[in-house]
Amino acid sequence: MGTREDLLEAAKQCLAERGYARTTVRDIVAASGTNLAAINYHFGTRDKLLQQAMLESSATAVTQILDALPATDPSDPTARLEAFWQSLITSFVENAPLWHANAECLNQALHSPELRAELADAQGRARRGLTEAFGDGDANVGAILQTMIGGLLLQWLIDPDHAPSAAELTAGARAMIRA
Repeated sequence: MGTREDLLEAAKQCLAERGYARTTVRDIVAASGTNLAAINYHFGTRDKLLQQAMLESSATAVTQILDALPATDPSDPTARLEAFWQSLITSFVENAPLWHANAECLNQALHSPELRAELADAQGRARRGLTEAFGDGDANVGAILQTMIGGLLLQWLIDPDHAPSAAELTAGARAMIRA
């Protein structure tokens, strides 16, 4: 790996260990074995490096979830959706530091038009990916799933003991469709 990749990997590690707000350039430099000037040369600022690391980490986690989903069962079209919810919830638990850092990054976007634009672009890609995975070409499906993912993430971060399960989400979707 080159210096840029070393910095990105170190930033991902620091995000997982310390979170977005508590990761310093010194932490990243120590973890990467590079120097402060390398951050400025390759990314411009600590925030731009952390933003790139966060976007890549989140995209990787969601891609792994989508790639591991079972094929659609024609006899139960919601089985794949329930498997998705379960995999996502498992990721929230097993990769909690990543998702905590993700929520912190969202907060940073409130103060950074550049980050807000990058996240908006990432959200568009996420909607398209969810549409491909579940929507059969209907972008509305990707939009509703993305909205539900955000709400589910917040519930699992704030009160995991009372957050909905995969089965509850799927049953709720079925009930909504029937209603």
